[in-house]
This record gives sequence, structure tokens and C-alpha cells, in this order.
Amino acid sequence: MLENATRMCEAKFGTLYLCHGDALYAAAFHNAPLEFIEARKNRPLHPPPDSTLGRAARTKRAAQILDSMEREAYRRRDPFVVAGTDLGGYRTIVSVPMLKDDELIGAISIYRQEVAAFTEKQIELVKDFAAQAVIAIENARLLTELRESLEQQTATSEVLRIISSSAGELEPAFQTMLANATKICEAAFGSMLLLEGDEFRRVAVHNAPPQFAEFHRQTPVVNPQQIHDLRRLVETRRPVHIVDAAAVSTDSPIVKYAGARTLLIVPLLKDDALIGAIGIYRQEVRPFTDKQIELVKNFASQAVIAIENARLLNELRESLQQQTATADVLKVISRSAFDLHTVLYTLIEAAVRLCNADHGNIAREQDGVYQRVATYGYSDAFTKHLMNLPLTPDRGTATGRSLLEGKVVHIHDVRADPEYTFVAGQKLGDYRTALSVPMLREGTPIGILALTRREVRPFTDKQIELVTTFADQAAIAIENVRLFESVQKRTHELATSLENLRTTQDRLVQTQKLASLGQLTAGLAHEMKNPLNFVNNFSGLSAELIDELQETLKGLPFTDKARGQLNELTGTLRDNLESRASRHAR
Repeated sequence: MLENATRMCEAKFGTLYLCHGDALYAAAFHNAPLEFIEARKNRPLHPPPDSTLGRAARTKRAAQILDSMEREAYRRRDPFVVAGTDLGGYRTIVSVPMLKDDELIGAISIYRQEVAAFTEKQIELVKDFAAQAVIAIENARLLTELRESLEQQTATSEVLRIISSSAGELEPAFQTMLANATKICEAAFGSMLLLEGDEFRRVAVHNAPPQFAEFHRQTPVVNPQQIHDLRRLVETRRPVHIVDAAAVSTDSPIVKYAGARTLLIVPLLKDDALIGAIGIYRQEVRPFTDKQIELVKNFASQAVIAIENARLLNELRESLQQQTATADVLKVISRSAFDLHTVLYTLIEAAVRLCNADHGNIAREQDGVYQRVATYGYSDAFTKHLMNLPLTPDRGTATGRSLLEGKVVHIHDVRADPEYTFVAGQKLGDYRTALSVPMLREGTPIGILALTRREVRPFTDKQIELVTTFADQAAIAIENVRLFESVQKRTHELATSLENLRTTQDRLVQTQKLASLGQLTAGLAHEMKNPLNFVNNFSGLSAELIDELQETLKGLPFTDKARGQLNELTGTLRDNLESRASRHAR
């Protein structure tokens, strides 16, 4: 159309402009000088009101200027007019507005390099071409909208398919969103950021220039206060559209390392809270359209859905894992109730695994000294170092601080903590993030459960809550063993006391029996005493009678034989009486 209008109206060259916002952009040239093209293309144009283009845009009617050098705008050296007159060499210009429903959508300008007015017929012909251009633009718009709608539906369908099939994995969904947003919005590359505390972390990039990809690899975390567009995003929580980023800040990484010029950053919002952003970038100055902005906002909404789905799925998975691990731990505790080493090792292994830590250890108090009793994940050298190093309540370590304060201590980066003094141990243990949870009995620490990570990656509130649960279980296990050992000791003491009591009782019974026997013997002796005295007295009296009998018989005449037999009989009788009396006396 431009070529035909220029040729049929006997003009030297022509330009077709399209409206975008409050500016005009040169969309096509025919036979124009190169210097003129360079001055007009790829930049917003604001023609002065007294130029033909300015008058056509303002009045929505065709405008002609016979000699551009005779205009006031040229004499005051207006850049737009000077560029056309000096670089394009035009003198006579006609500009015809392109209208749709009385709305300006662009204009056609044709130029002669000599002073020669265009006829009314020629101007009418340009009007016809302008009307045809409007029809062509509208058809192209409808076709483009149809194509864009189909592309958007296809892209949405693909993203939803990825979301539904990725089982909580966000990277495939992010990469698909970025690829579609970049392609449909005619951008050069894109990136996805998630807000972590006060900083953004780039979680995905698509088609990034090599230098920016390397920068992203080395510096994945971004401070929004140091970057203009991200700071605006945080402050407004609205899309940030910068037509020429190089004009705002040449120090921006996206400009410095990726050569970005036009950028669009759309926030990811959940319940009006900022959780991240999608950014797409062009390496030339070319604003994104409202439809493209809406499209990226749609992708941002899908990203929020994917993030929420992943969060819910991960929470469900974590909950199931925690319940399974807790059940396993309780099973071990029930089976090995008084095997404290097995119980504590099972607890620290489960805590490390479920909380995505790299190492862990448990210390308990014994006789006033805190000593490590279970470790997991550390090197042999560091395990030996820990086992030989008693814990003391102080602020130089996470465990010591937790003992001192009697509460959870979470150090995001031990190297950045000014109070952390366990430098040699940190290097040997190869950790940066530390978490220590006290095991309490009636508010007093009886031990510590500690987890560490090699990289700077803080533990989440849910992970801290889980570690606290494991610490409580460890405290219960230690208390159960203490009570069991106390009961065993008391039972042994009671058994010993009972044995001693039984021995004493046996001795008392024996003593009582002996006492009763003594009393019985004394009674018998008493009862036997009178008959024995009688026997003794009788024996004595009988002996005296024998003596008297022998004395009486001395005077009687007996033969020697008879006297010898009589003396023998009396002697035997005396001996029998004395012997009997002696035995009874004994």
C-alpha cells in the first residue's frame, strides 16, 4: 500500500506510522533515505502540533505542508522536523490519518523532495490507501488475536498438563511457562524468581544469553533494594514495564550482562502477598502490548497455582513421611525401650533425613556433664572429635547457646555469626547452617538434638517443629531409661534388704529356739535336782553304814577266807555307791 501510494501520487518516498500509547512508531518505509530511516525507526515519535503528522493526528484529517523549511518548527529546530527535512530531504509532505471508529491507529505520510503540492485527487487516493490499511490492520489484528488466543490456550493447556504431571516438581512447570511467555510475547529471554525472606532467588531462566546465564549461576540470590525494577515491584506489587532499561540504569545486571532494553516483570501474588515474579526481556526498545502484559499475568497466576499445588503436595508428602518416621521411631522405642543407644541413633537418623539436613548429633547429661551419645552423617574424624568433647553452656556454639538459653537456637550461617567461636570444629565438620533443640525435663535441659547443613540453607518452621518433636521423644526415652534404671536400683536394694531381713529373721528364730531349749533344760535340771540329791544323800548314808558294818564285823570270829570275802563285798558295794553318786552329780 505504501509503495503504491508513493508511486501513484508521484512522491519520492513514504512512511507508515502506527500508534502505541501516546506515541507514533514508524512501521514501514518505502524508498526512504537510510539516514531518515535510522532517525525514525525503533523509537517513540512525538511530532510537533504544527507538523503534518501532528496536525493529522490531532485533527484526524489530512494535512499538507508545501515547504517544510518555511515552517516555524523547522526554524526553531524541532528535532522531528529537522530530522525529516535535513536527513530525508523532503520539502512537501502529506499526512493522512488512519482511523478505526474515529480512533487514530496510525497515519501515512508521503514526501516530495521538491516544493510541489499534492493534488486533491492524490490526497483522496492516499485516504483510500489509508482506509485499506486500516482494514488490513484490523484483519491482521483479528487473525493475530485468533492465533494468539490459540497459542495462549495451547500454552495454558501445556502448562496445566505439566503442573498435573510433575508431581510437585516446580522446575518443569516454570521452564514451560517461561518458554511459552517468551515465545508468545516475542521476547528474547525470560526468568522466574521466588521471594525468600527479603531477597529473590532465580529458580529458572529460559534462553538467557551466556554471560547472563553465568551471572545467574554465580549469583542466584538478588537483593531487590539494589535493582530498580525489582524495588518497584516490591513497593507496588504491580507489573513493572520499562520501555528502555538502559536509560534507567546501565548498572542493572539484566542490562549489563544480558543486553536487555525493554523489560516486563509481573508479580506472583498469593492472597495479595508477593511470593515471586516472572520477567521477560527484549534486547531492543520495543514495548510490550497490553495483551502481552495480560498474558504474562495469566502465566503468573498459573505459576502461583503450581507453587500452591506443590506446597500442598509436599506438605502432604512431608506429613506422611513424618508420620511414617514417627511410627518407626515409636516402634523402635517400644521394641528397644531400654536400649538407649538404638533409640537415640534412630531418632537422629530420622531427623537428619526428614529435615533435609546433612549431619546431626544427640548429647545427654550424665553426672553433670553433657556428652555426645549418637551422631549421624559426620566424618569419622569429626565424630571422634565430638565424642571426646564435652558440651558446655556458652554462646560460642549453637549447642552451647541452646543449653545456656534452654530454647531452640537456629543459626543461618555460622561464619556470619559474630558470637560463633567453634571455627576449627566448623571446618572439620563441614557445615554452615546449624539448628540446636534442647531436650527438656521440667524446663531444665537434659540433652541437645542438633542438625547441620553444608550450605547456607535455613531450616523451615515445619522442620524446626519436627526436630522439636524428636527432641521431646528423645527426652522421653532418656527419662524412661533413667526411671527404669532407678527402679532397677531400688528393686535391687529392696531385694538385698529383704534377704538381710530373712537372714536376721532366721537368726532370731534360731536364738528363740535356743532360748526355749535353755529354759526347758533349766526346768528339767531343776526338776531332777531333788531326786539326785536324795540319791547322793542315800549313797553317802549307805557308805557310812558300810563303814559301821565293817567296824562291827572286826570283832567277830571269821575265817580268813570268810573275812576276805566279806571285805571284798563291802568294798564293791562302797565303790558302786560312790560311782553311782558321781554319775548323778555329773
